[in-house]
Amino acid sequence: MLGRAANNVYWMSRYVERAENLARLLASTYHMSLLPSAGGNGTQDWEAPLSLTGDTDDFFTRYDEVSAANVLAYMALDVDHPNSIRSVVRCARDNARATGTALTTEVWEAINHTYLQLETLSYQKMLDKGFQEFFDWVKERSHLFRGAIFGTMRRGDAFTFCRLSTFVERADNTARFLALKWAILTPGVSKPLAAEDYYRWGALLRAFSAFKAYREVYSVTIEPRRVAELLVLRQDMPRSLMACVGEELSILEGLRRNAASTNLAAQIYNRMEVSRIDGILRSGLPRYLRDFIRRNTEIHEMIGKEYMLAQ
Repeated sequence: MLGRAANNVYWMSRYVERAENLARLLASTYHMSLLPSAGGNGTQDWEAPLSLTGDTDDFFTRYDEVSAANVLAYMALDVDHPNSIRSVVRCARDNARATGTALTTEVWEAINHTYLQLETLSYQKMLDKGFQEFFDWVKERSHLFRGAIFGTMRRGDAFTFCRLSTFVERADNTARFLALKWAILTPGVSKPLAAEDYYRWGALLRAFSAFKAYREVYSVTIEPRRVAELLVLRQDMPRSLMACVGEELSILEGLRRNAASTNLAAQIYNRMEVSRIDGILRSGLPRYLRDFIRRNTEIHEMIGKEYMLAQ
C-alpha cells in the first residue's frame, strides 16, 4: 500500500477513535460534576478535560470562565478548536475522502453521515437532545464505523492500518485519562474513601465501559488498586493498556516482524506481562503512565517512518 494511502486510512480511523474517546471523557466529566462533592459549578471537574487535551490556554482566549456550558461547547462543537469532536470527525472524513477506493461504501457512509449530522448541530440542539444522548450517539457512530470496517473491508493493508491506529489512539487515551483521574480521585495515604468517591470511581469505570467487567472480575466494592489493575494489566479488557499493546503487537508482527515498531511493541508487552499492579503502584502509577505514553508515541512515530514515508 502506498505510504500516502496508508497515512490517510491510519489517521481516518485514529480520528474516529479520538472522537469516541472525547465523548467518553465528557460524559464521565458531566456525571462527576453532578455529584455533591463537586461544589459550586463543578469547576475542578470541567478543568480536567482541558488539562487532558492540553487546550487550557486556547480555551481562555475565547471563553471567560470554566463552566459546563463553555467546556461542552468548546470540546464538542467548536469548529475552530482542532481537538473538538466536530473537528476530529471532519478530519476523519477528509482523510476518508482522500483515501478513494480503499474504503467500502458502508465505511464511507458511516463516517460521512456522522460528519453531516454534526455540521447541523448547535449547542442549543445538543442541549435539547440531552448531553448524555449526544455522548451516546457519538459512541454509537464510532461503533458503527468500526463495525463497517470489520464487516465489509477486505483483510488487506487498509483494514490493517485502520485497526492499528485504533489501538494506538485508544492506548494513549486510556493512559492519559487514567493518569488525570488518578491524580484527582486518589486520596491521601491514610484517608479512607468517602461515599461520593465510590460514585466517582464508578463513573471512571463507566467511561471505559468497564463497570460491569469490574463486578464480574472482582465482585467487591470498588477499590482504586483494582481499578488500576483492570485498566492497565487485564488482557481481557478491550480498553486496557495491555490489551491495546497486545493488539498493536499482533498487527505489527503481521506487517513486518523485525521492524523497529514491532520490536518496541514487543518490549512494552513483554514488560507488562511480568508486571504486577502492586509494584507499579509502589513506583508510582502516574510515572508508569507517563512512560507508557512516551513509548506508545514512539511506536506511532516509528509506524510513520516505516510505512507512511514520514520524515
